[in-house]
Amino acid sequence: WIDTMKDEEIFWDVGANIGIFSLYAVKAKNANVFSFEPSVFNLELLTRNIFQNQLQDRISVVPIALSNSTGFNNMRMTTTEWGGALSTFGEDFGWDGKKLNENFQYTTAGITMDEAVNKLKIPLPGYLKMDVDGLEHLILQGGDEVLKNVESILIEVNENFEEQNFGVQKILTDAGLGLIDKKLSSAEFSAPLELQAQATYNQIWKRK
Repeated sequence: WIDTMKDEEIFWDVGANIGIFSLYAVKAKNANVFSFEPSVFNLELLTRNIFQNQLQDRISVVPIALSNSTGFNNMRMTTTEWGGALSTFGEDFGWDGKKLNENFQYTTAGITMDEAVNKLKIPLPGYLKMDVDGLEHLILQGGDEVLKNVESILIEVNENFEEQNFGVQKILTDAGLGLIDKKLSSAEFSAPLELQAQATYNQIWKRK
């Protein structure tokens, strides 16, 4: 998907984790990247990876959660491991729509996508990747202007989590985007997958 991007595009990596998508977007396409990652445990590895690859001039770290409203709320996490996932901001459910098995919590700031543009002056993205373990549909609710301008989105969706699945479909369709491809997001894992995980896809949406 990144290989289809135009050179020097504005790329938002929402749920950047340790920066794999961010780093590759610069290496492959010389993208101008904004890496959204609110986890205090992932931020260290993200910034170390950016520094060790000498990409500070192409990747800006945004250590703020994206949300459907702007303000402070709880960041709930299932793990305190560096490079961990399965956390949530402002809600108490996880990637499957079920109550999160919380292990750690702190209060931090969140902002909508449109407010990130209007208040933080982050440029509108041409391409946007979103992997935030269940909050994708809520984050999209705060991004009307962003979604009107984006060319393509790679987004993780659990099709068994109906609120998320149908919410993402409606918002992106209303924004003039169409689903062109999807692949199991868990296909990279060698361990046996539970049934719920087998319905979690990386969906690719493109402007019609």
